[in-house]
Amino acid sequence: MIWRLAQEVDVPKIDQFLMRHIQTSMFPLANLRDFGLRGTDRRAVNIWVLGDDPRAAFSITNEGMVLPQCPDCTDEELAAAIDLIRGRALFGMAAEATQARRIMRLAGWEDRPATLNSDEPGFTLDLEQLTIPDATSAELVPLGAFDREVVERWRSDYLIEAMEFNSSRAQKQAGLDCDAYTARDSHRVLLVDDQPVAMTGFNARLQEVVQIGGVFTPREMRGRGYARLAVALHLEEARRTGAKRAVLFAASDSAARAYIGIGFQSAGQYSLILFINPEDTA
Repeated sequence: MIWRLAQEVDVPKIDQFLMRHIQTSMFPLANLRDFGLRGTDRRAVNIWVLGDDPRAAFSITNEGMVLPQCPDCTDEELAAAIDLIRGRALFGMAAEATQARRIMRLAGWEDRPATLNSDEPGFTLDLEQLTIPDATSAELVPLGAFDREVVERWRSDYLIEAMEFNSSRAQKQAGLDCDAYTARDSHRVLLVDDQPVAMTGFNARLQEVVQIGGVFTPREMRGRGYARLAVALHLEEARRTGAKRAVLFAASDSAARAYIGIGFQSAGQYSLILFINPEDTA
């Protein structure tokens, strides 16, 4: 079977296919719904599919993020998909872990320098099962309503610590990220006794499902349960507006414990790979 470039007529069936694999499809599906096929935004996607009722979708954003959902593809089919993006600049890849590792091997990218190249445990939560910690003296406020200098510094620190960006790249990316978060109203700052203590957000959001990402607590505030509280309050907000499910991927054991503490359950593995030189071509 041959990969073909998706057209607008294919979008409803691609949407249905990705929803069936939503635990590891939030990025391609949210980007597809928000920015469409071959749009101008950096997160707009090109998608190739196998079959009229797709059994695989291979996506890449304008900024070069590879987002495959190919659960039963052969090595030959994956190699053919990789050939479709040869010559493009690559920011990285985010995908179900087994698929990601096969693609990295088949593409010859295993030794490509990366700031982040990890497999992380996935978690899922039916929002009816959400447990909210004591929120006395706590308030969640939109990112855009808070001091931009503070949140941009926090985001830069997150990129250096969690993604291993160098300082100059982190500062530049933090500004872009905060612009996007404010425009999408996707992130929140947690205040406790009117003091900022943590930040949380949805790095992908559908009407029915949200994906948590970019949770950060300044080092001096850690160990007090602030990240857990911020996430729980943001999920409660999402639940009130119609979301039914949340998914996430934990970057550390301490983060995993915090998420389990508010009701999340284990759900597979996910790979996140960010290349050091995104301008380099495939």
